[in-house]
Amino acid sequence: MRKLVLAFAALFLFQIASAQDTKKSDIPAVSIKDIEGKPFSTADIKNDGKPMIIDFWATWCKPCVASLNGMNEVYQDWQKETGVKIYAVSIDDTRTMSSVAPFTAGKGWDFTILLDPNSDLRRAMNVNNVPHTFLVDGNGKIVSQRNTYTPGDEEKMYEELKKLSAK
Repeated sequence: MRKLVLAFAALFLFQIASAQDTKKSDIPAVSIKDIEGKPFSTADIKNDGKPMIIDFWATWCKPCVASLNGMNEVYQDWQKETGVKIYAVSIDDTRTMSSVAPFTAGKGWDFTILLDPNSDLRRAMNVNNVPHTFLVDGNGKIVSQRNTYTPGDEEKMYEELKKLSAK
């Protein structure tokens, strides 16, 4: 009888632990770099319960740049209306990584720019090609993703953001 009670107690504790695990972020904890080349843990990607966009891109990728330019045009409005924060993760390798900061400064992008020169986060999030954009809710759960860019995708993203911020 005692073994049976212990087995049920163990099962109960396992279920509680499993339920707590489902509350964790879908964003894997990986060490990458910030725009200045300093270590940055992706566990720090948060936005006080508001939605986030994580966009993988590269300086050599024209659709990536077009996508980020499009989001940049509406970013301030999106922030006011939904509180969204955009993290733009460059997959430029160590040879071209030094060009990311001047490139983004020249574009005037207001996003948090991160560097993934070894593709650690890219692999962890199963990103095969760029642009690849993840929409993340305020709890760190990925709610949608796209791996292409078509002009006007910003409107679709905005509609999704409004739904998330209304929750």
